[in-house]
Amino acid sequence: MLGSVVVGLGIAGGVRIRDLLAPLPSSAAEKFTVKGFVSRRTMEDQQGVQQIPLEEALSRDDINVAFVCTENTSHEEHIRQFLEAGKHVCVEYPMTTNYSSAAALWELAQQKGLVLHEEHIELFTPDFKQLKKDIAGKQLEEGRLHFTGGPLKPGFGFPAFSGISRLTWLVDLFGELSVKAATLEEDEDRKYSKMTAHFLTKDQKPLSWIEERGPGMGRTKRINLRFDSCTLTELPAGQREAVGLFMQDMVLFGRKLQGDVPPEELQAEQRRILHCLQLAENIRQLCQSTAA
Repeated sequence: MLGSVVVGLGIAGGVRIRDLLAPLPSSAAEKFTVKGFVSRRTMEDQQGVQQIPLEEALSRDDINVAFVCTENTSHEEHIRQFLEAGKHVCVEYPMTTNYSSAAALWELAQQKGLVLHEEHIELFTPDFKQLKKDIAGKQLEEGRLHFTGGPLKPGFGFPAFSGISRLTWLVDLFGELSVKAATLEEDEDRKYSKMTAHFLTKDQKPLSWIEERGPGMGRTKRINLRFDSCTLTELPAGQREAVGLFMQDMVLFGRKLQGDVPPEELQAEQRRILHCLQLAENIRQLCQSTAA
């Protein structure tokens, strides 16, 4: 069994505790056992799990794994602390809010022989799985992904990082991309922001990503994908699965710890994650340069 601690007790942290207490039967998630949770706030027991100090979580020999579910801007510090303490780490996306730190943390994990896993539940959603099936074998000519949502609280980082799950969709569907232009419109008084990024695929086909947030904006994803044989303007519904998204991610993390994921899959995932973080860094730099 792998003793585990949940760091951060927002929505994701609460779901992690729930899943650790009731793992999917006969899966790699059964290897985890929750030993406590860490929070900067003093809290009562959560689902029967006790709060423990960060220092205790780092030093205890019976804690082998940390699930980091804090604000995005504090991910880097917590990942480094647990890796240096010899613990495996599962962190909610984005791993960090800059590319160079993520690359350094991955190198640290490899030096210590530890698993560093970045959660990407968006790749487990029924609509994404169905979309990936529907476009298999089709040649993209031009595409757009437009996300809308409410304003983010402080600590989520630049929109290209806080919204990296949308970028991950595009890279997983269409391969590595290059950023050609990016802009950011902001109105702090209205709590409104709109980031627009333009890419080219390896086949020099244009893709754009819009990340738009403001009060009253519903959480939606709209697509317009033009292929050689058809155009898709709505996400497919997909088939709802019995196993929750976070549980699917926990099973994948457990399989990595068991050595059940082939090395080539691990390497491909690492390349994709670092590529997306590098794209997010490039987008931020372009937005800052156009703002200046």
